Amino acid sequence: MAKLTKKHKEALAKVDSNKLYSLKEASALLKEITYTKFDASVDIAVRLGVDPRKANQMVRGVVSLPHGTGKDVRVLALVTPDKEAEAKAAGADHVGLDEYLEKIKNGWTDVDVIVTMPAVMGKLGPLGRVLGPRGLMPNPKSGTVTMEVGKAVAEVKSGKIDFKVDKYGIVHAGIGKVSFDANKIRENAQELIQALIKLKPTAAKGTYVKSVYLSSTMSPGIKIDTRSIDE
Repeated sequence: MAKLTKKHKEALAKVDSNKLYSLKEASALLKEITYTKFDASVDIAVRLGVDPRKANQMVRGVVSLPHGTGKDVRVLALVTPDKEAEAKAAGADHVGLDEYLEKIKNGWTDVDVIVTMPAVMGKLGPLGRVLGPRGLMPNPKSGTVTMEVGKAVAEVKSGKIDFKVDKYGIVHAGIGKVSFDANKIRENAQELIQALIKLKPTAAKGTYVKSVYLSSTMSPGIKIDTRSIDE
């Protein structure tokens, strides 16, 4: 096992693993226990009372975080020439079509999100084996296959994220940076959890939000009291 550094030990000592923290406390504590030299990402893990193997208990969706993710999201807009100016004006980092389809076919995936239009989706099918495993395949449900290309690019750039429950019933999402004010971290977390609650499948029985953990890159996880989410 890797040897714990002095700073990591100090961080662990500040987190009581037996305690449930309010979301407000955890957002502030996270800033104290993150010791990386870079601006670490803030991650949330929400365990839901669902069985994702059943189609009627699948939880996936999108949410616009009020304070963005703090990440510079690299967007590729795969569009026809008549939509290129709209995508560029909205801030897309790469705009085009056939040249980028060729690059992707050869393994290029140096972007975070791909936005496209319905007419282009047919051309993306064969690239599924490259894009699928990297979570880059555009999807009408997440708003990345649309005729309103400019709007979609702007939303992604300003902090719209998509999420999906994994096979263990957990939703993982990046909701900001440690440099964020503690209130901004809390409000972004609240926005995501409220979005999850709205998507509760009718087939889900028992407690829906089972546990919530807040952590940053390299920090220990802080367990949140689920009753404190709205505070």
